[in-house]
Amino acid sequence: MKQRARFSRSVVGGAALALTLSLSGCGGDSDAAADGDTIRVLVYGDAANKVEKEIVATFNRTSEVKAVLDTIPGADYQAKLQTIISSKQAPDVFFNWGGGSIKPFVDAGLLLPLDSFIAKDPNLRTKFLPSVFNSAVVDGTPYGVPMRGTQPVVLFNNGKVLREAGVEPPKTWDDLLAAVKALKADGVTPIALGGGDRWTTLMWFEYLYDRIAGPGLFRKALDGDKDAWASPDSRKALSKVRELVDAGAFGTNYDSVKFTDQGSPTLLATGRAAFELMGSWGYSTQQDAHPEFAKSDLGYSAFPSVEGGKGDQANIVGNTNNFYSVLKKTRHPQAVAEFLKLMYSDQFVKAQLDIGNLPTTTNTAGFLDTAANPEFAKFQYELVEAAPSFQLSWDQAYPQSAATTMYQSLQQFFNGSMDEDAFVRAMQALPTS
Repeated sequence: MKQRARFSRSVVGGAALALTLSLSGCGGDSDAAADGDTIRVLVYGDAANKVEKEIVATFNRTSEVKAVLDTIPGADYQAKLQTIISSKQAPDVFFNWGGGSIKPFVDAGLLLPLDSFIAKDPNLRTKFLPSVFNSAVVDGTPYGVPMRGTQPVVLFNNGKVLREAGVEPPKTWDDLLAAVKALKADGVTPIALGGGDRWTTLMWFEYLYDRIAGPGLFRKALDGDKDAWASPDSRKALSKVRELVDAGAFGTNYDSVKFTDQGSPTLLATGRAAFELMGSWGYSTQQDAHPEFAKSDLGYSAFPSVEGGKGDQANIVGNTNNFYSVLKKTRHPQAVAEFLKLMYSDQFVKAQLDIGNLPTTTNTAGFLDTAANPEFAKFQYELVEAAPSFQLSWDQAYPQSAATTMYQSLQQFFNGSMDEDAFVRAMQALPTS
């Protein structure tokens, strides 16, 4: 998932105390938590926590230092993490998105470089796909070990709704617009969007910019070329976003719907919407909340092509993976190192595949047939394997200090309260370092 907020080291005190009361401890009882021989592992609270609980239990069966798993509900994760990261309540190990999500913590001297761990166990690097592992390398130093799975953004659908409307998963932009028209005529919201979370809207911009301009435009913008946002390709991508919104693809209430409270997934699962553009975690979300739908009618396809665009149809966007990073002040670095080794174990790979995630370990391909949905696992694997470009989500690639302005601009352009020129100016003003 992709939640962002601005890093701050100053808010600790009472806010941090309140946070500790809201954390959900999953890995041990209160006596264990009070014991000094523990490491606390903080993760994003969602359907994937069942695997984290299993891995913690495996670790605790043989380790004298016990792991305690804490979760923070998804919508609150990043903001609350930043509240406690430099406080006494800080975890030993914490979930993140690599890239821009951890750079402020690195710059603040809070994270433990993992070179020494890797020197003792090279598998902590070599057992993961290099392109993914490197997403948590900052200024040449590794600060994270991949966990969960790679998360390309795909176009999910409700197969029953599509069949009833006589619609196929779209292969081209024109196909998508035709599907929107047919679905509206059938009384269905064409595309579920949890616009209240704002980051969900970002995925439409990411893909359209890639399909029209190719990955080079965003790389230029991230490198500080402000003219990239004002280029003809940028403006063409914005016109496609506007075209889809104006066609009524998302209905009228999308800003009051959220993904994080099951709003948009429920619209898709119950047939009130036909499509949802979402990271591959959308599968595990549906499997957990709507298992019958996930089993029988949940479909998926790649994002459609755009005629005349410079981007390869096989390009994807999304999260290369999530990562575990380690606080420099942990009292049990050796125990943490042993815990991280489980992230490339066969048990970890099988458990992630069981909930629809696709681990980025080098042994994953051998277990695809054991996945909860082998067809979906192979679809993701082939999508990632064949992609000429895997564009990191903008809110991960940019520094966290850019998140608020980025989200506001995306939302305001989407709902029509910001025009194209104002959006371009807002993106040009984003900090790039």
